[in-house]
Amino acid sequence: MSKLSEQREQEASTPEKKGPRWLWILIAIGVLLGAWAAYDYHSYSKVSTLDNFAKCLSSKGFHMYGAWWCPHCTEQKESFGFAFQYVAYTECGIEGQTHSMNEQCKSAGIQHFPTWQFPDGHREEGVLPLPTLAEKSGCKLP
Repeated sequence: MSKLSEQREQEASTPEKKGPRWLWILIAIGVLLGAWAAYDYHSYSKVSTLDNFAKCLSSKGFHMYGAWWCPHCTEQKESFGFAFQYVAYTECGIEGQTHSMNEQCKSAGIQHFPTWQFPDGHREEGVLPLPTLAEKSGCKLP
């Protein structure tokens, strides 16, 4: 046998050295988790650009009345994204009862949803675009 043949035979009979596969799996999981965390942080920060606008509306006395079952209320809430948590809001719907209204909203004279009440007491019904709210309130949109 030639030396080359002996070397090949010896290499074939020698078990392969394998690196720790679990290490590569852990690295891959770490990279994926890091990418997910970065995406989550970035997407949250983009949606939260309206926080100051929503806080301004509330501080100036703007108030929204809505109901959980109202599709137009959902549309209005979605226009604020996560910043809706800062809007002064009264839930008029009774949980589990479609097209119902609680006593608080009945006594306030709310008839349709959404209803925006302005600081001077007048009201407007329906979805109001954010630029309209900015114009009426003097609050600055980002």
